[in-house]
Amino acid sequence: MKYRGVNKATDVLSFPIYTSLKEIPKDNSFLLGDIVINLPKAQRQTADHGFTLNEELGWLLIHGLLHLIGYDHEKSRYQKNKMESKERELLYAIIPKSSLTMQEDFNQ
Repeated sequence: MKYRGVNKATDVLSFPIYTSLKEIPKDNSFLLGDIVINLPKAQRQTADHGFTLNEELGWLLIHGLLHLIGYDHEKSRYQKNKMESKERELLYAIIPKSSLTMQEDFNQ
């Protein structure tokens, strides 16, 4: 409730340093913010997503990172679809699709 205004546990929280992408320094050395993953919740939802724990953690890290750079799936259906597409693209870039144990549609 404290961070998102929702009275239930979440799997990942992102705390961006910048409020706009325009504020991010142009050099190659900067922080975007913090990502906090709720490990017990991640472990519980692996079965729901059809992931191994490592796949779930990879997906949550990507989800949190996208929030740090401005993606927000709660703004609109368009933004949700855009974020989900980017999540799949990035997850497949670090874990080959053929190696994933997940169900076909892991965004819920």
